[in-house]
Amino acid sequence: MKALYPGSFDPLTFGHLDLIQRGSDLFGEVLIAVLENPSKKATFSCKRRIEQIENATKDIPGCRTIAFKGLTVDCARENNADLILRGLRAMSDFEYELQVAHTNRSLNNQYETIFLATETHHSFLSSSVVKEVARFGGEIRHMVPEFIAKDLMKLNTN
Repeated sequence: MKALYPGSFDPLTFGHLDLIQRGSDLFGEVLIAVLENPSKKATFSCKRRIEQIENATKDIPGCRTIAFKGLTVDCARENNADLILRGLRAMSDFEYELQVAHTNRSLNNQYETIFLATETHHSFLSSSVVKEVARFGGEIRHMVPEFIAKDLMKLNTN
């Protein structure tokens, strides 16, 4: 089965990587779809985020990374995905993700959304938290791969 894992991944965190690994174990194939959203100011370009993800997932079997614009269900259909994979950290995530899953089903009822709870030690992680900690010079190497931490540090020293 092929799972579509959509997101901005700006930046990719160890929480994302945990879901990618577990998705690969469960479904065999994970298509990581990096959202290009021109109305949202990204820290890293879509191209750079794809490079970061490809580097971080090179040892996870069945992973491929693409860019996409538009609706998740259209991306799933265009790439022959079987399901949509999403992660949950807390109840607050569930409310939002359930609404998105229902919206996706209303647009194309072929796609189920499968939710995986993050590992407890990643439950505090979000890309926003990582960027905020990095902005103030805090340690982030336990939150993101080393090369992403370096990318963020470069941004914050310029």
